[in-house]
Amino acid sequence: MRIVAGSARGRKLRELPGLDTRPTTDKVKESMFNIVQFDIEGRRVLDLFAGTGQLGCEALSRGAGYVTFVDQAREAVRVVKENAALVADPDRYEVLQRDAVSFVEGRPGRYGLVFLDPPYRTGLMESALNAIAGIDIVAEHGIIVCETGAEELLPTLAPPYEMGREYRYGKIKLTLYHRR
Repeated sequence: MRIVAGSARGRKLRELPGLDTRPTTDKVKESMFNIVQFDIEGRRVLDLFAGTGQLGCEALSRGAGYVTFVDQAREAVRVVKENAALVADPDRYEVLQRDAVSFVEGRPGRYGLVFLDPPYRTGLMESALNAIAGIDIVAEHGIIVCETGAEELLPTLAPPYEMGREYRYGKIKLTLYHRR
């Protein structure tokens, strides 16, 4: 697992041991960042269900202004802290050990870019999307990037949120939501 582009390009990131965390493959990550490449610079980013933090770290490397990493697992939070420190100064990110939905429900502020990559088929994606739309934490013209299994269907969100394109990569699907 490595940083694909930007100031930390090629830097290797630590992974979590075991099979509890399923890191995004380099191919899917590169495609994901090609899709949002013009929507990263200077933005406030939320990496919810951070795992190893590779999505937020990639955003930092590509010029995100600030990244908030959130994961519930203590070991994941430790690895995210180590990975983020390899990529950016500590004043450009924060790492929090919290339940994702509780974090969203209690978090003021808005994010220009949100990455959602929870464990597949657990209902966590739908819960997170509904909380995000209900609390309305995405900035105007912001984007939510969801990574799911290719067969998973995602909910329609109430305006101003609108489902955008879906991109399929074998057994993985990326779905974008936009805040109009």
